[in-house]
Amino acid sequence: MYDLVIIGGGPAGISAAIYASRKKIKFILITESFGGQSSVASEIQNWIGTKSISGFELAKKMEEHLRAQEDVEIEEGSLVDKVEKIEGLALGWKVHLQNGKDIETKTILVASGGRRRRLDVAGEKEFEGKGVVYCSTCDAPLFSKKDVAIVGAGNAALGAVKDLLSYANKIYLLIRSDKIKGDSILFEDIKKDKRVEILMMSEVSEIFGEEFVEGLKYTDKGENQTKELKISGVFVEIGSVPNSEFLGDLVDKNKYNEIIVDFGTQKTSCAGIWAAGDVTTLPYRQNNISAGDGIKALLDINFSLKNKTPSRP
Repeated sequence: MYDLVIIGGGPAGISAAIYASRKKIKFILITESFGGQSSVASEIQNWIGTKSISGFELAKKMEEHLRAQEDVEIEEGSLVDKVEKIEGLALGWKVHLQNGKDIETKTILVASGGRRRRLDVAGEKEFEGKGVVYCSTCDAPLFSKKDVAIVGAGNAALGAVKDLLSYANKIYLLIRSDKIKGDSILFEDIKKDKRVEILMMSEVSEIFGEEFVEGLKYTDKGENQTKELKISGVFVEIGSVPNSEFLGDLVDKNKYNEIIVDFGTQKTSCAGIWAAGDVTTLPYRQNNISAGDGIKALLDINFSLKNKTPSRP
């Protein structure tokens, strides 16, 4: 039986695993791949200590850092199918993998992240990281003095417009329906800027280009016509889905299936299970924050395994 199973190979999971190794905890990290959602980003400029790095290179460096530690066990290329309690043990869980393996552990850190809701249109997958992006906070600076489109009607999309106003030359906001879902005050505020053009009743049908995004096609549902925009970037801001299904009802979740945690310790509602990163109710989807939360969770897990209480000033 392991002391700890870490589920996820993004910033939260990797940072926790590095600290677990240093704390001499017997653990195994389970991940399909390394790097998390930002691994496809063409450039990341806000990873602390690094001026600029691609998502691929960041994922590679995090993996190298992890593998350089002592006594690291990794189950790569695997997804968790189900978690269940081992009856009769105060601390005991069985983690079932989709490849058929079962792993027993005293504690679990869920750092499985999330997956962006996608448009599911032609060109989206081909141009991901090449003009199609899913995080305005991360990628807005890459589109300085360029024309971009933002797809979405909620606060995430409106916030993306605010982020892009500091960089972009022209911003098109495409909204599928005839109304917004975000805050009216924020919507009215962005409408005042002449660089922002609101396209209501507009549904994206295709993203096109050569090596990078050069434009998109959309259906103007009001006029029942297909139209084109010449742009260099498409920000898809229609929400995300947490990878929390495998937990069933073991832990409390909100209506979006995000795991509810105590942000002081990263504990969930279920004793023996912690969670960190984008799979939680974390309001800010950032690599640096996920890494910090993973470390915070691991330190609390370490105290728990040693039957200690974290010291307080």
